[in-house]
Amino acid sequence: MSDSKLDHLVIMAATLDEGVAWCEATLGVTPGPGGAHPLMGTRNRLLRLATAAWPRAYAEIIAVDTAAPHTRAAGTRRWFDMDDAALRERVAKEGPKLIHWIASVRDVSTAGAAWRMLGIDRGAPVTASRQTADGLLQWQITVRGDGQRLFDGTLPTLIQWGDVHPADTMPDSGVSLQALQLQHPQAELLQAALQAIGLNHVEYRAGPAEIVAVLNTPKGRVVLAS
Repeated sequence: MSDSKLDHLVIMAATLDEGVAWCEATLGVTPGPGGAHPLMGTRNRLLRLATAAWPRAYAEIIAVDTAAPHTRAAGTRRWFDMDDAALRERVAKEGPKLIHWIASVRDVSTAGAAWRMLGIDRGAPVTASRQTADGLLQWQITVRGDGQRLFDGTLPTLIQWGDVHPADTMPDSGVSLQALQLQHPQAELLQAALQAIGLNHVEYRAGPAEIVAVLNTPKGRVVLAS
């Protein structure tokens, strides 16, 4: 699975309007359009972060769509811990926050099986889609029934895109991702998980759980930390 790559960063906001305002104030740019995820009851805006190492990388600013409850089976929760009361309270109090990241893989079922061999249950692939101005986006993504991110968000969710990738039609934003750094007390297991899916260009070390993204922006170097 040498073609596994960082796909996108997940920045959670209490509301999408707050996320847009944060992006403009922090990164100096307005995020592009996104859409709704009826399955999860969330909405997003997107921002291209591409570099030579990650040619399709982007940021997803995401918020719960309070007007549209998720349509997943009863007893299941939204992705990325977005139903977690403590996380929602923190985001409401501190503002939009980098909470997670997504890795794209060629075969999401095979990648998930590789992690189960390590004792990691990333969740069964869920089929999702949303309409865009350029057509229907379709993907498979690993989501646990409890919605947990795992490893405090440092272990990526896995995604397998259909024929269209959203970054293919995103304009250059003036923001680029220079580094993604992961820190977690279980750094050896995290490293083994990333190596099992052939994912490179991500730094990891032992320590208190944290995700750090280093960006070049119109406002200069900006460091986002979870």
